[in-house]
Amino acid sequence: MNFDPLTTTATALQQLLKEGAITSVQAIERYLLQIEQHNHALNAFISLAPQQKLLGRAAALDEERQAGRSRGPFHGIPIDCFLTSHELGMPTTAGSWAFLEARATNSSGIVRKLMDAGMIILGKTNMTEFCGMKMMNSPGRSAVAGQTLSPYVGAIEDEDSILGHSSPGGSSTGSAVAVAAGFSPLAIGTETIGSIMTPSSRAALYAIKPTTGRQDTSGMYRMTEFFDSYGPMAKSPADVASLLEIMLGRSFQTHTPASKWEDLAVGFVNPNVWKLSPEMCKQKQGTLEQMVDDYAAMIFTLKNDGCAVTYPIELQECSVLAIDGQDAITPIAYWEFKHIGLPKFVEAFDKCPVTSLEDLIRFNKDHAEQAMPPREFCPLKHILDEIYEKEKINLIAAPVDSPFCIYAAAAGYPLGHVPLGQLRYNGRPFGLCLMARADGEEMLLRFMSSYEASVPPRPVPKLSR
Repeated sequence: MNFDPLTTTATALQQLLKEGAITSVQAIERYLLQIEQHNHALNAFISLAPQQKLLGRAAALDEERQAGRSRGPFHGIPIDCFLTSHELGMPTTAGSWAFLEARATNSSGIVRKLMDAGMIILGKTNMTEFCGMKMMNSPGRSAVAGQTLSPYVGAIEDEDSILGHSSPGGSSTGSAVAVAAGFSPLAIGTETIGSIMTPSSRAALYAIKPTTGRQDTSGMYRMTEFFDSYGPMAKSPADVASLLEIMLGRSFQTHTPASKWEDLAVGFVNPNVWKLSPEMCKQKQGTLEQMVDDYAAMIFTLKNDGCAVTYPIELQECSVLAIDGQDAITPIAYWEFKHIGLPKFVEAFDKCPVTSLEDLIRFNKDHAEQAMPPREFCPLKHILDEIYEKEKINLIAAPVDSPFCIYAAAAGYPLGHVPLGQLRYNGRPFGLCLMARADGEEMLLRFMSSYEASVPPRPVPKLSR
């Protein structure tokens, strides 16, 4: 084959297809080979589309290309995705054993949009079952596919904390691992609080969670309507931008080398303040110090390169999201999962063994051996907008290994992720999270493209044969 799936971006793959260096059929065969060689060790996929259907779809798109018809920048490119019609040959489960036999006539709105753009739905990736509503302490684990593992780190350390340095993160874990491991050039994840950002960080990917409420969510599982949004995960900002254009139906302009940091002003929080608690991430000797040092070095690099930087900016800690001293985020998520998220997911199927949360709980108890493996915040928007105005910035940046994603979830603001470094301790990647105001995705994409041109390439995992 003429490309390396570990390093080739979707944009580069599309160029090979245009030049006739490869076909979509050959590309699919190469990705399937990569999956066959390595997925057994990583558990990134819950299910793959039947090979005959994949190759048939790829061949049809090759014929369209040869006839001079192109559907867009990702014509003939594979991706992994959400709820699909049973005709595509994959179950839609949200990781739950209870949904293995569920069937839907129609694919989700986003799947239809991607297929209309000429993309090939490769499979369904693993996730934290029901986005953690069943097993909060097991990121990347589901009853259907087991535990997803990091292609950089491997096995999760015994007694590691929920987001310890050996964890691949969650909930869109399999999506991030699949892209990093070369199983697919692109993936789509969903985020309530950190479910795109954290696994992207630990897979050294570029990613965006768009502004909440801007997309067709029909047929997809969402834990909540209030917080959830789905977004692209990829190896390059160019791939993220092109996929986001399809998803949002908008065009974006990113910077050229001549206007690299134009219009960008970024405020960075203090990483010594914004960090994960020991209960969430148990630090090893030197890990926190390295992340802080690399964060500071990156700020220095960007400032010297011409980016307008303010550091540090003061951002109130998450106590501002409490009401009467009590957590105000989790109760909303729990209520919406029971009364909105799960019922709407069930409604998307023509045949489904469960129809309510009570049914799901009963099913899990009755099938414990398979299903139960061991083991509006308007004041916040004002707070954030005051910081943007006071500091004269248009992006706020923080370590992903922090509670920062909670702010974006509560405000509904878009988030972006860029790779930052790799722990000397075990090779685990870590990254930088950026928040724009509502509908500020273009600003995030501009930063990503400029950032990519200013820093070393993202690390590639060394997969064992």
